[in-house]
Amino acid sequence: MSLQSSRVIAFHAKPQPSFNKNFDLLIRHLHEMKAAGYETYICSENPKQFDRLAAIFRELKADVQFMPVEIPIHEGFIDDDLKIEVLTDHQIFQRYHQYKIRQGFSKDTALNYRVLRELAPGDYVTHIDHGIAKFAGLQTIDIGGQKQEAVRLNFKNNDIVYVSIHSLHKISKYLGKEGEAPQLSKLGSDAWKQLKARTKRKIKDIAAELIKLYAARRAAKGHAFPPDDVLQTELEASFLYEDTPDQFKSTQEVKADMEKEYPMDRLICGDVGFGKTEVAIRAAFKAVADGKQVAVLVPTTILALQHWRTFTERLVDFPVTVDYINRFRSAKEKKGILEKLKAGQIDIIIGTHALLGKEVGFKDLGLLIVDEEQKFGVASKEKLRGLKVNVDTLTLTATPIPRTLQFSLMAARDLSVIRTPPPNRQPIHTEIRVFDEDLIQEVIHTEVNRGGQVYFVHNRVNDLPKIVETLKRICPETDVAMAHGQMDPEHLEKVLVDFIDRKFDVLACTNIIETGLDIPNANTIIINRADMFGLSDLHQLRGRVGRSNQKAYCYLFAPPMSVLTQEARKRLKTIEEFSDLGSGFQVAMRDLDIRGAGNLLGGEQSGFIADIGFETYQKILDEAIQELKETEFKDIFQEEIAQKGTYVRDVTIETDVEMLIPSEYVTNTQERLNLYTELNGIENEEGITSFAQRLQDRFGKLPSPVNALFDGLRLQWVCKKIGFERLILKGGKLRCYFLGDPQSSFYSTEHFLKIMTFLQKHGRIMGVSLKQTNKELILVQDEVRSLKSVKSLLEQIISAID
Repeated sequence: MSLQSSRVIAFHAKPQPSFNKNFDLLIRHLHEMKAAGYETYICSENPKQFDRLAAIFRELKADVQFMPVEIPIHEGFIDDDLKIEVLTDHQIFQRYHQYKIRQGFSKDTALNYRVLRELAPGDYVTHIDHGIAKFAGLQTIDIGGQKQEAVRLNFKNNDIVYVSIHSLHKISKYLGKEGEAPQLSKLGSDAWKQLKARTKRKIKDIAAELIKLYAARRAAKGHAFPPDDVLQTELEASFLYEDTPDQFKSTQEVKADMEKEYPMDRLICGDVGFGKTEVAIRAAFKAVADGKQVAVLVPTTILALQHWRTFTERLVDFPVTVDYINRFRSAKEKKGILEKLKAGQIDIIIGTHALLGKEVGFKDLGLLIVDEEQKFGVASKEKLRGLKVNVDTLTLTATPIPRTLQFSLMAARDLSVIRTPPPNRQPIHTEIRVFDEDLIQEVIHTEVNRGGQVYFVHNRVNDLPKIVETLKRICPETDVAMAHGQMDPEHLEKVLVDFIDRKFDVLACTNIIETGLDIPNANTIIINRADMFGLSDLHQLRGRVGRSNQKAYCYLFAPPMSVLTQEARKRLKTIEEFSDLGSGFQVAMRDLDIRGAGNLLGGEQSGFIADIGFETYQKILDEAIQELKETEFKDIFQEEIAQKGTYVRDVTIETDVEMLIPSEYVTNTQERLNLYTELNGIENEEGITSFAQRLQDRFGKLPSPVNALFDGLRLQWVCKKIGFERLILKGGKLRCYFLGDPQSSFYSTEHFLKIMTFLQKHGRIMGVSLKQTNKELILVQDEVRSLKSVKSLLEQIISAID
């Protein structure tokens, strides 16, 4: 049966005109449409685009009006009947419009840092005050007739310490040398205290050296770049993809650093393919826009070529000259480039360590970008230091080696972390397999048939031709190319460029592709003898695939697990386990487990780490730096100390109020411990609300001891604000202990003076007094009804001094 209708519906609509990023044309069009009585709407998924447009219109002194609509549509249109035009931001800025794909299950919540550090009975732990013990699980204990839950720790000679669930921050899993059991500490002896003091002294020496370097840079006169102009706004808006929140934040931090008087030294740490290069391009453009030159230093020849392509393509619409220098360029070409560089005719120069040579001179260098700094040798790093003194420096790394993170921790440089993957990026499917020709054939056919390309990594140059023959034999219809570092430079460049241009299906190569080769069309990688690679190398190699929204695959070929060393087994399992996006940090944490934390932080540190465990080492390191900032280097960090506000790092609460997660409410002990650990990390009221909501959804109505737990947490926050390190509430008596270090700069702050003035005036009325002992200053109240009344008392003090 056919349906027929005589009605004709007429649409008087036409597509959005093309403005080719010409904003004068856009402004003229908007004025014409307004004069013709049309209303203009601009659609964008990202509200920041409206701010960018408004900034561009302001800069061009254009008086135009539009209605922002925070909804993405695929294409804009003009409707002549309704007299409206609807424009899209991505067509104005000539960007791709990406469809939103529904996100599948993501493991990022399931396999996180907490699980990595999950404690099981029998594990070695470090207690910051008492030393190394064995973790013996949770136990319910009786305090003043009330039930409390505590963590039980077994020390030497079977001595036991119960640690309140409010002091979980004092315990950390012991990470020391692989396969070596640590010595348990003896309670009541001074050995642990002395060890901590020795470690702190040693750390202070190292940290002081680093802070001196940092201070020299702070004191050095750098170039303060001006705020963004219209070209910068246009460049950022023309990025083909949506900025991830971390990418946006990193860009803002870098630009803010560049606008400061002293030289920038910022490290951007982000997983492979998470958009660090885009942040670098924006920084480079900001420098060039102010008439400065930019040097981009990369570890490999191939990467120099790849970066040159990326920078050139990205800046094609802007008046910027980009060139590169590496061993592929002839002597004549190099000479010409260096002359242009000295004359200021090249804005951005990209190169390997050849850029650090004596013959290289700049007319006016304003920004140095270093990619994968840890890949450079010691000599190159020394030369770099000389270059860095009063030039803004931006370092990019995809391998979050804890050592680099250490230096950032040490305030020797600032750190931005890009953790969010680009939208529509999928985790890389990773499998450990034994070498198998049938599997190789299947894998290559599957990838080539969907229009993709394959990397086959084999790290022995001598055997590589045999591998190529094998691949050609089992997949005769595919084109296989070979690449390794000992090839003639021109030939190597041609092979890689041809692979980028899709002239080959399979690239059999050494780990020359490890750093930065960016080919979105290659989405399968086979790594032969993966057991011979280091963890960060495997992570980097795997990061060569999965750089588009195609599902990517990584196959790790190794001999059977039974014949591998324990370390190799762990490395492979780690890479397979952390196949998620942004798993670089977890990989680095597990790397600490595998290699033993010591090797990572230099010889002189390894002894301390083996004695006290990595996380405790990190805590002491943090304390040492804070102390240095507040004493020896307080002039440099004046601003930071003034902004700091809190001097107390951790608050210990001891009470006989029943506060716990009852075992009949959450029966699984490990789950209760996880919940306590999570609760310990909550820092605001929203965190408590969301935590309570999740508990209620999973386990039902909250029992009153859990609500008391929340009150205990709120008390910790209030104590931190005032300056109390310890709060004891037992038998209706309250004791609050001020900071234990009498040398702390806290005692000379206006904040402390205000507290003292307030307590002298109102203490008696409130029923509180101050007690001074040889070592401590204590606030005392003798008749306390409840936790809530303690909180309201302390809040009164805060409101009076704020």
